[in-house]
Amino acid sequence: MDRSEARILRELLETGRGRAWLDEADDFAAALRSAPRQVGGLLLVGPGEAEPWHFTAHLSEEARVLGLDQLIPTLVRGAPEEGAPAQLSVGLDRISSAGRNDAVLVVAQNDPESLVLERVADAKRRGARVLTLGQSAPLAADLAHDALTVPQSADVPTFDGAQHVVSAAAIDGRQHGLIVRLRRWVEAVNGPRVDRW
Repeated sequence: MDRSEARILRELLETGRGRAWLDEADDFAAALRSAPRQVGGLLLVGPGEAEPWHFTAHLSEEARVLGLDQLIPTLVRGAPEEGAPAQLSVGLDRISSAGRNDAVLVVAQNDPESLVLERVADAKRRGARVLTLGQSAPLAADLAHDALTVPQSADVPTFDGAQHVVSAAAIDGRQHGLIVRLRRWVEAVNGPRVDRW
């Protein structure tokens, strides 16, 4: 899915029953955007059988193009192969050493292995911000400061589609929060704004 397809998906969600989930996704993306406090401080991890390399690559490419270096993620792997390229050789010890300037994003449709969860808990104790993007990952979500669940529903995108929506929103830096929700509520109650003739 490219950027224009992600934008189309977003527009479909805005006009459909997925609006409430999209608001949650926008809030999560805002938290993601502000979480790492240093370049190299965004650590992505997931289950060994479903490492979030696709999300990592997509977010990395978009962040590089727009010069948002703090959002260029580091993929952390449970068992990197010996001799793997640098971008594929970061192991779980990096999460254990994460501190206040780092953010750990767990991207997992289902809960990752207990060793991954233990390392994420270590990072949280050391002051790292923990975020989770999951579907059926309650243990990971319990560790998180910020969590977004992708329900299995026809009203929201698939887990893969949700990753694209979140990464695009994090890069775009859309307005979020109470004021935006209040403005939407006022528009819903009063109808769309009409300029004088």
